Amino acid sequence: MTRVRMGALMFVTSRPRVATAALAAPLFFAALAVTFAGQPQEKTATSGLGGPGPVVHGAPGDPLRDPQETHLRHVQQLTFGGQNAEAYFSYDGQRLIFMSTRPPYHCDQIFVMNPDGSNVRLLSTGKGRTTCGYFYPDGKHVLYSSTHAAGEACPPRPDYSHGYVWAVYSSYQIYYATDDGKIEKPLTAGPGYNAEATLSADGKKIVFTSSRDGDLEIYTMNTDGTGVKRLTYTPGYDGGPFFSPDGRWIAYRAHHPATQEEIAHDKALLANDLVAPNEMDLYVMHADGSDQRQITNLGGASFAPSFFPDSKRILFASNYEHPGSSQFELYSVNRDGSGLERVTFAGGFNTFPQFSPDGKKLVFVSNRNATAPHEINVFIADWDP
Repeated sequence: MTRVRMGALMFVTSRPRVATAALAAPLFFAALAVTFAGQPQEKTATSGLGGPGPVVHGAPGDPLRDPQETHLRHVQQLTFGGQNAEAYFSYDGQRLIFMSTRPPYHCDQIFVMNPDGSNVRLLSTGKGRTTCGYFYPDGKHVLYSSTHAAGEACPPRPDYSHGYVWAVYSSYQIYYATDDGKIEKPLTAGPGYNAEATLSADGKKIVFTSSRDGDLEIYTMNTDGTGVKRLTYTPGYDGGPFFSPDGRWIAYRAHHPATQEEIAHDKALLANDLVAPNEMDLYVMHADGSDQRQITNLGGASFAPSFFPDSKRILFASNYEHPGSSQFELYSVNRDGSGLERVTFAGGFNTFPQFSPDGKKLVFVSNRNATAPHEINVFIADWDP
C-alpha cells in the first residue's frame, strides 16, 4: 500500500489489478508510498498519496467538507503532518488512540490525544514498530501490537521483488499496557503474527488476526489473553475484525485465493512473513464464528469495516471506483450487503472510520488538505443521519 501505516503505506504493483490491502495499518501505508507506474490516473492531483492532498472547496463555515458529503458536518483536522492512522475512541468518547509515524520516530508508534486534537502524547515504547491500538473500557488500559521485543529498530521493509506484498511480521505481539505507557504483560506469545486487535462493546472479548496456525485467520480471546478461539478456516487472508455494538456480529475483510496454485503461493509468502492480497471484500459472521458471509463484491480493495451504532449498517473504505489506485472513499452498506452508499467525495485517501460511542461523531483519516506527499491526518466530524 502506500506509506501510511498501517504504518508505512506504499503501493507497489506488478500486476494489473492490485488490492491495496489496507490491512495492517503500517504496512498499508508503506505500500501506498509507491505510486502506480504506468497506470493512468484521473484527477492526478487528488487521486492518492503521491502528491499533495486534494483541495476541498467547502463552505466558509465548513471548509474541509466537500459539499457532496451530506452525512458530515463541521469537519475538523486533528493532526498536521506525518502519517497518522487508525484513530479509535475510548469507551467514554473522551480520548482517541492512534498510530503515527512522526519525528523522531522512523516507523509507527502509538499515541493518544483528546478528540479536539489537544494533549497528544506518546503511549508506546518508541521502539520497534507498533500497530492497532485500542482502549479498554476502564479508560486506564490499552492494547496494541508491537515488534519491540524482537529489536529496538524498525523491522526491515518487505522485499517488493515479490511484487505487491506487505509484511506480517512474526515479531508482532499484542500487549496490555496502562494509558501512561507501562506495559503490564503480553497477551500473545506467538508463534507468528498477532495484531489487528479490537475489543467488544462490553469489554469482555478481544478479536484479532493471527498466523499462529499457518494462515492469516481471525481469533477471539478473553481480555486477559486466555480462552483463545479460532473463528475462520478458509485459506487466504481474514483480518481487520470489529465487533458490532450489540456484540452479536463481527465484520472483517478477506481475500480467499481460488486455486491450489494461489494457495501455495500465499503460503510460501507467509512463510517469509509476507502476504500479497489482490482484492479485498467485506464479510460478516456471528460473534461465535458461525454464519460467515461475504457482503461486498466490488472489485479493488474494500477494508476497515466499522459498524453503525445500531449494528445494522457498516462503514468502510474502498477503491473499487478506482481499482489499483490509492484513491479510497468511505461507503456504507447494510449488514446483508444491500444499500451501498458513498459517504465521502473529497478524492484522495479516506479510510479507518469509527463512530463515537454516542454515535454523534465520526473519526476517520484522510489526505485532504495534506501539504506533502504521503501525508495522512486524523479528522473528526459531526454525523448527520
